[in-house]
Amino acid sequence: MQRRPLLLACALAVAAGSAFAQDAWPSRPVKFVVNFPAGGPLDVLARSVADALQKELKQPFVVENKAGAGGNIGADAVAKAPGDGYTVLWTIDSTVSVNPHIYKAAGFKPPELRPLVIASSSGLLIGVNPSNGFKTLNDLVTAGKAKGVTFSSAGSGSPGHLAAEMATEATGMKVTHVPYKGNAPAVTAVLSGEVTGGVLATPGMLPHVKAGKVTALAVTSRQRSKLAPDVPTVREAGLPQLEQEVLYLAMLPASTPEPLAQSIQKAVAAAVARPEVRNQLDNLDMHYEGDAGAAAARRLADLSDRYGKVIRATGMKVE
Repeated sequence: MQRRPLLLACALAVAAGSAFAQDAWPSRPVKFVVNFPAGGPLDVLARSVADALQKELKQPFVVENKAGAGGNIGADAVAKAPGDGYTVLWTIDSTVSVNPHIYKAAGFKPPELRPLVIASSSGLLIGVNPSNGFKTLNDLVTAGKAKGVTFSSAGSGSPGHLAAEMATEATGMKVTHVPYKGNAPAVTAVLSGEVTGGVLATPGMLPHVKAGKVTALAVTSRQRSKLAPDVPTVREAGLPQLEQEVLYLAMLPASTPEPLAQSIQKAVAAAVARPEVRNQLDNLDMHYEGDAGAAAARRLADLSDRYGKVIRATGMKVE
């Protein structure tokens, strides 16, 4: 007769302990998994937020780079991690908006991850080697229709790869995509004339634009780049179909309890909004976003629908 009250008391104690653990987050080091190499914009953003949270919450926030397979390796590791709030993924939208459409086996499924907050967005810069003589985006499109062009990207499945396929679909250009292992070698290919041009991260291209070694034709973002305000957007250049932004966001394992996820979401969102982090966003040519939870999930779902149509229409795939 004593057993049911005893079991109930134990259950209440466990529940109370769980609630206490969630309320006390973080009570030990938190790991930020960045699913792309160190030194890139995503890595710099994650480290900036980690520093802000460490100062605010008085616990270590450790950044670990787990790159490979277009971000799938790091994403899979976090998706399979315990939902205890101590493993957070920092990624870009293509991990969940593009990869599921082009990889036969990504190792994880998007529903296994839940978005915390979309921290920022950035466009890409469409730049070409000056030897081609192109001065405007229309010049590039005309040449692409007539004889074809080659675009470098930071790798198969990267935002630049998607941009090349979007250009093919939207304009009828003949675009040959040439993947490289990272943004730096993709920029080098443009500088050497190995490719016609590239659709690449603005910070990596801009020094060469200023030096006259790359001609900037347009940026793919909704608004002009803070680092290159004289370069028109693709919409201003007459090709709004090429509008594309990279979203930088934090995600948790979907198994994370809702109250705990909400606490972490608020902490991360507040850190992203801090002045020192916002200044870092400006340096990275990023625009602050702040969509969180359900709003972030809807935005990612819309992108997945949009990009999925382009991928199916063009046959884009990872070799």
